[in-house]
Amino acid sequence: MTDSPAAPPPGHIKVTVTYLEMTTRPARRQRPHPHGLSLLRAENCTVSFYRYLYDTVGAEWLWWFRRAMSAEQLRLILADDKTEIYVAYVAGVPAGYVELNRARPGECEMQYLGLVPDFIGRGIGGWLLDWAIEAAWNGAGVEKITVNTCDLDHPRALMTYQKAGFRPVGQEVRFDPDPRLAGLIPLTAGSHIPLPDQPLPSPEATPE
Repeated sequence: MTDSPAAPPPGHIKVTVTYLEMTTRPARRQRPHPHGLSLLRAENCTVSFYRYLYDTVGAEWLWWFRRAMSAEQLRLILADDKTEIYVAYVAGVPAGYVELNRARPGECEMQYLGLVPDFIGRGIGGWLLDWAIEAAWNGAGVEKITVNTCDLDHPRALMTYQKAGFRPVGQEVRFDPDPRLAGLIPLTAGSHIPLPDQPLPSPEATPE
């Protein structure tokens, strides 16, 4: 195993990913139900609605993997019966969502959980996380829930997952192309993450 370079290549950002899991079902929490909040499963979720959720919730945290997917790639994910998408609404307005994946036997992965920026700080996030944990465990034969977060996410994300009962089981450092420089996310997003000093290399300059 070789050491990672100390500094990202031109146009890239350093990302530290922490992998967590929960192997024991926690005692059910009874947080107050946020006023006006309802939760619905997005049955047969369309690509356009999913892109709205993913892009709006994830822009500030530089979520880009699903932005880089084609409509057909996304459609296949959304059509898979092992993918479950639940949308939180406040007075009829989408406020956030959680995405669960049950592809691995005995395991449920919490792939995405987040709020539309306008609804952060209203007590919805903690309630939604508790609900998602309960829903994940309610699947048949579930013995473990997994989730990952990184240092580009909300600064309290890792602590919040640990307080909820997840424990870190691994960590990875990688250098990703900055999605703002790649044109996937507006340059104004991710205000807490400085833009690289150097741009991404042009395709012609990229070594084979």
